[in-house]
Amino acid sequence: MRILIAEDDFTSRRLLQKMLEPFGSSDVAVNGEEAVTAFEAAQKEGRPYQLICLDIMMPEMDGQQVLKIIRRHEKELGVAPRDEVKVLMTTALDQPHDVVEAFYHGGCTDYLVKPIEKKNLLLKLRECKLLD
Repeated sequence: MRILIAEDDFTSRRLLQKMLEPFGSSDVAVNGEEAVTAFEAAQKEGRPYQLICLDIMMPEMDGQQVLKIIRRHEKELGVAPRDEVKVLMTTALDQPHDVVEAFYHGGCTDYLVKPIEKKNLLLKLRECKLLD
Protein backbone atom coordinates (compact mmCIF):
# COMPACT_ATOMS: atom_id res chain seq x y z
CA MET A 1 0.00 0.00 0.00
CA ARG A 2 1.25 3.49 -0.81
CA ILE A 3 0.72 5.92 2.08
CA LEU A 4 1.05 9.67 2.57
CA ILE A 5 1.36 10.96 6.13
CA ALA A 6 0.62 14.70 6.28
CA GLU A 7 1.55 15.76 9.78
CA ASP A 8 3.58 18.73 11.02
CA ASP A 9 4.37 17.27 14.46
CA PHE A 10 7.52 15.12 14.29
CA THR A 11 6.51 12.72 17.06
CA SER A 12 3.03 12.11 15.65
CA ARG A 13 4.47 11.65 12.16
CA ARG A 14 7.06 9.08 13.34
CA LEU A 15 4.45 7.21 15.37
CA LEU A 16 2.17 6.88 12.34
CA GLN A 17 5.11 5.78 10.18
CA LYS A 18 6.01 3.05 12.67
CA MET A 19 2.42 1.82 12.97
CA LEU A 20 1.93 1.74 9.20
CA GLU A 21 5.38 0.40 8.26
CA PRO A 22 4.27 -3.26 8.03
CA PHE A 23 1.57 -2.37 5.49
CA GLY A 24 3.44 -0.36 2.89
CA SER A 25 5.77 2.48 2.10
CA SER A 26 5.00 5.95 3.36
CA ASP A 27 5.89 9.41 2.19
CA VAL A 28 5.61 12.38 4.52
CA ALA A 29 4.47 15.97 4.18
CA VAL A 30 5.02 18.47 6.97
CA ASN A 31 2.48 21.04 5.80
CA GLY A 32 -0.64 21.28 3.69
CA GLU A 33 1.07 22.54 0.55
CA GLU A 34 3.52 19.62 0.60
CA ALA A 35 0.58 17.23 1.00
CA VAL A 36 -1.18 18.60 -2.08
CA THR A 37 2.06 18.54 -4.07
CA ALA A 38 2.77 14.92 -3.06
CA PHE A 39 -0.79 13.85 -3.91
CA GLU A 40 -0.68 15.51 -7.34
CA ALA A 41 2.77 14.04 -8.11
CA ALA A 42 1.58 10.54 -7.20
CA GLN A 43 -1.42 10.93 -9.49
CA LYS A 44 0.74 12.15 -12.39
CA GLU A 45 3.16 9.24 -11.90
CA GLY A 46 0.25 6.81 -12.13
CA ARG A 47 1.08 5.57 -8.62
CA PRO A 48 -1.65 7.13 -6.50
CA TYR A 49 -1.79 6.82 -2.74
CA GLN A 50 -4.21 4.28 -1.30
CA LEU A 51 -4.16 5.98 2.12
CA ILE A 52 -3.59 9.52 3.33
CA CYS A 53 -3.35 10.24 7.06
CA LEU A 54 -4.14 13.93 7.22
CA ASP A 55 -3.76 16.23 10.20
CA ILE A 56 -6.13 19.18 10.31
CA MET A 57 -3.93 21.75 12.04
CA MET A 58 -0.93 22.23 9.74
CA PRO A 59 0.98 25.26 8.51
CA GLU A 60 0.67 26.72 5.01
CA MET A 61 -2.74 25.08 4.43
CA ASP A 62 -4.89 23.17 6.90
CA GLY A 63 -6.01 19.59 6.42
CA GLN A 64 -9.62 20.55 5.69
CA GLN A 65 -8.46 22.64 2.71
CA VAL A 66 -6.11 19.87 1.57
CA LEU A 67 -8.93 17.33 1.66
CA LYS A 68 -11.20 19.52 -0.46
CA ILE A 69 -8.42 20.03 -3.04
CA ILE A 70 -7.73 16.28 -3.17
CA ARG A 71 -11.41 15.43 -3.73
CA ARG A 72 -11.80 18.16 -6.33
CA HIS A 73 -8.70 16.92 -8.15
CA GLU A 74 -9.98 13.33 -8.14
CA LYS A 75 -13.32 14.50 -9.52
CA GLU A 76 -11.56 16.43 -12.31
CA LEU A 77 -9.60 13.27 -13.17
CA GLY A 78 -12.78 11.22 -13.28
CA VAL A 79 -11.85 9.01 -10.34
CA ALA A 80 -14.92 6.99 -9.31
CA PRO A 81 -15.96 7.47 -5.66
CA ARG A 82 -15.16 3.82 -4.88
CA ASP A 83 -11.61 4.38 -6.18
CA GLU A 84 -10.87 7.60 -4.28
CA VAL A 85 -7.92 7.62 -1.92
CA LYS A 86 -8.90 6.70 1.62
CA VAL A 87 -8.34 9.76 3.81
CA LEU A 88 -8.14 9.36 7.57
CA MET A 89 -8.19 12.65 9.40
CA THR A 90 -5.72 12.29 12.26
CA THR A 91 -6.21 15.22 14.57
CA ALA A 92 -6.52 16.52 18.09
CA LEU A 93 -9.68 18.37 17.03
CA ASP A 94 -12.79 16.48 18.05
CA GLN A 95 -15.35 19.27 18.10
CA PRO A 96 -18.56 18.42 16.20
CA HIS A 97 -18.04 21.20 13.64
CA ASP A 98 -14.57 19.83 12.77
CA VAL A 99 -15.94 16.32 12.28
CA VAL A 100 -18.90 17.54 10.21
CA GLU A 101 -16.59 19.67 8.07
CA ALA A 102 -14.28 16.71 7.39
CA PHE A 103 -17.00 14.20 6.54
CA TYR A 104 -19.74 16.19 4.89
CA HIS A 105 -17.93 19.10 3.33
CA GLY A 106 -14.56 17.49 2.68
CA GLY A 107 -15.31 13.86 2.01
CA CYS A 108 -12.94 12.16 4.43
CA THR A 109 -13.15 8.40 4.78
CA ASP A 110 -12.82 8.36 8.55
CA TYR A 111 -11.64 10.38 11.53
CA LEU A 112 -9.19 9.47 14.32
CA VAL A 113 -8.62 11.67 17.35
CA LYS A 114 -5.10 11.89 18.80
CA PRO A 115 -3.47 10.26 20.58
CA ILE A 116 -3.87 7.54 17.97
CA GLU A 117 -3.85 4.00 19.26
CA LYS A 118 -2.62 1.29 16.93
CA LYS A 119 -5.67 -0.94 17.46
CA ASN A 120 -8.00 1.93 16.44
CA LEU A 121 -5.89 2.73 13.39
CA LEU A 122 -5.90 -0.91 12.28
CA LEU A 123 -9.66 -1.13 12.81
CA LYS A 124 -10.19 1.90 10.56
CA LEU A 125 -7.90 0.40 7.89
CA ARG A 126 -9.93 -2.82 7.95
CA GLU A 127 -13.19 -0.88 7.72
CA CYS A 128 -11.76 0.94 4.68
CA LYS A 129 -10.88 -2.44 3.13
CA LEU A 130 -7.18 -1.59 3.12
CA LEU A 131 -6.35 -4.57 5.36
CA ASP A 132 -7.77 -8.08 5.52
